[in-house]
Amino acid sequence: MYGDKPDFSTMTGKGYTLNIEKGHLQYIDAEAPTLSGINMTIPIGEWTCLLGRSGCGKSTLLRHLAGLLNDKANWDGQIVLESMGNRKVVSIGDQIAYMGQQDLLMPWLSALDNVLLSTRFAGFGSVSTASIGKREQREKALYLLDQVGLHDKQSLLPQKMSGGMRQRVAIARTLMQDKPIVLMDEPFSALDAVNRHKLQNLACELLKDKTVLLITHDPQEAIRLASKLYIMHNTPTEAQSLPLPITAVPRKLDAECAALQQSIIERLEKDYE
Repeated sequence: MYGDKPDFSTMTGKGYTLNIEKGHLQYIDAEAPTLSGINMTIPIGEWTCLLGRSGCGKSTLLRHLAGLLNDKANWDGQIVLESMGNRKVVSIGDQIAYMGQQDLLMPWLSALDNVLLSTRFAGFGSVSTASIGKREQREKALYLLDQVGLHDKQSLLPQKMSGGMRQRVAIARTLMQDKPIVLMDEPFSALDAVNRHKLQNLACELLKDKTVLLITHDPQEAIRLASKLYIMHNTPTEAQSLPLPITAVPRKLDAECAALQQSIIERLEKDYE
């Protein structure tokens, strides 16, 4: 029905989900698994957020999905695309953009050249990105820098940028890859509260219709951004889904959100006992 490598860009808002089913991961040199019995439903074209204590396996899951652990860990489980009862095991490895905790900008490259970096490597970017010429790539990169508010900073080197500016360049670089699935591992954690709030809003706007899986340690951030929210807990790690307010993201933080935030903190505290 879907093919092994489906076109996710056509599925937003149509009830499609990506399901991680019976996920089990163990590092090759480890005596016990890091993840066991992981089951998640990830809505296509929406944000799914993962919360959990440090070391519970959140980043491990994202790194596996991004194909960064192929030689380091054994994985059992499957990724299933589902809609209205129709199911198909699919491959998503080449449809993913990954944005880590650090911006990983090349210090000798300008903002513009950092955004263009992914186009220099074979296999990166969508077919449309890979097939366009250098002038078109430059125009696209400039457009993305404009979208993140840095059009006039295109020549700036990373060491001359604030933390917020560096993260905006990293967002533009991620968008340059034009992938339908975006994995984000605490990309806003190093920012102050105001810049974090601004970049959350910006990311929601620019990643609209993308399928985003975001790791965060901040319950408030998860509540603002998530259409689906999971707490990862226990050893080996399992995933528990939590209900969310039925409001559009990014949410305004009202009394309902505050009460949910408090309940999440209380759940997380139990994992530290």
